[in-house]
Amino acid sequence: MAFWGILIGVLCIASIIAMGFIRSSQKMKIERMRSELEGQGKSPEEIRGRLDEITYDFPSQLVPTLVGAAILSFAVGAFNQIFFYAEPGYIYHVRTITGEEKVVSDVGYNTYLFGRYNAWKRAMTVQAVAGRREQLEAESDDSDASATLPPMNIMFLDQVDADSEATVRFSIPEDPESFLKLAHEYRSPENLLRTALIPAFKETIQATASLMSAEEYYSGGRSEFNSEFENQMSSGIYLVRREEQIKRSARRIKSSANAALGENQQEYGDETKIEFVVNKVLDDEGTPRRKTQKFTNFGITVLDARVTDMRPNTKFVERMQLKQKASADRAIAREQRIQEEEQRLLAIAKGEREVAQRQAKAKVEQIQRTTEAETEKQLALTNAQKLKEQAEIAKDTAQIELEKARIEAETQRTLADAEAYQKEVILKADNALAQKLDAEIEIQKLWAEAFAKRQVPTNVFGGSGAGGAPVGSDSETKAFMQLLTLDAAKRLNYNREVSDKN
Repeated sequence: MAFWGILIGVLCIASIIAMGFIRSSQKMKIERMRSELEGQGKSPEEIRGRLDEITYDFPSQLVPTLVGAAILSFAVGAFNQIFFYAEPGYIYHVRTITGEEKVVSDVGYNTYLFGRYNAWKRAMTVQAVAGRREQLEAESDDSDASATLPPMNIMFLDQVDADSEATVRFSIPEDPESFLKLAHEYRSPENLLRTALIPAFKETIQATASLMSAEEYYSGGRSEFNSEFENQMSSGIYLVRREEQIKRSARRIKSSANAALGENQQEYGDETKIEFVVNKVLDDEGTPRRKTQKFTNFGITVLDARVTDMRPNTKFVERMQLKQKASADRAIAREQRIQEEEQRLLAIAKGEREVAQRQAKAKVEQIQRTTEAETEKQLALTNAQKLKEQAEIAKDTAQIELEKARIEAETQRTLADAEAYQKEVILKADNALAQKLDAEIEIQKLWAEAFAKRQVPTNVFGGSGAGGAPVGSDSETKAFMQLLTLDAAKRLNYNREVSDKN
């Protein structure tokens, strides 16, 4: 913008100067023609007419317009050389034409008076990502990070290499003294990234990898690796010493099987292996010694550091797959063994349960039989007791009945004696006249009823002689009744006279 403003201003001034030269040459030409026409004896009117034909002039406003355009262009070009706009998230190192040096961190327009300025990001990111090449874009807002690197190839303690992806974010100091010290040392953000931050990033991640083996990392040490990486980026790299250690196993290895020895096989050695261990170097107070990160001397701090991905080599992956398969097979075998053990215990439990069921059943049957026998015994005793009690009750009842019968017999006999005595007294008193009369009355009632209900024929034919056949006349009936009465009186043979008791 400044270049085009100054260029336009220069062109405007050049145009004004060109117009001045054109006007001067035109005046000289007019004077020369005027002299020639006067020498030819032309009249003033003819000379003026001829001069007017060749005379031309620029618009009166052209020069002031060009002057204004030149001034405006120079102002615009000079503005960009005097002022700049401070973006948020940046710190600016400003050097003016007068040699003044200052730090600008406020957002807005600031002056640098035809000097120079550098924009430093407040936070710079160094990132190792797959599929990217090394690239520095320290002052660009369009890039993902200030420095982009391909995946870092690191070597673990057990000599297994891997490609790691990581991200570290650094914070630039904002106080003028520390920032100017940083700017004087590295002059530009690119130099800071190239000579300080990126080397520290690479060295730290490699140093972190040398603290553990790949198997430890992939067996649950990822969080520890990330923590150690961030710790060493912030506080410095540990000084370590690599040592070899012989590890012995408590399990003894025996020779090949000898059938004659049975289980008492001979030992032929012990199981030992050599391991490499990295120990941190300690000072007199027992604190791990560190190699200080150089960028911390300029007030740069680490905001965040993390390892985002780790890809080991193919051989290690294959070995881990075989190990995982072996571990899975062992786990399956262990589960199968546990299952077989459970099946055995289940069979034992089933046998014990069946035995317990049989015992319980037998015990129940025994208890039931005992209970039934006891019940029968109790029932027999109860029945016997009941029969005994019933017999006693029957005996008592019989005794009572006997006594009752005796009493009743005595009563009946007494009543009979009383009644007989009463009848005897009565009979003696009236010679049984009342009974005799009652019997006679009953006899007469019966004959009367029989006579009243006799079947009498409607028409009776018979003779009146004494030797004729009976025809059921009243006289015959009367005579028959008298005969019956007489017969009854004979049978009764009672005396109708009342005896004199006196």
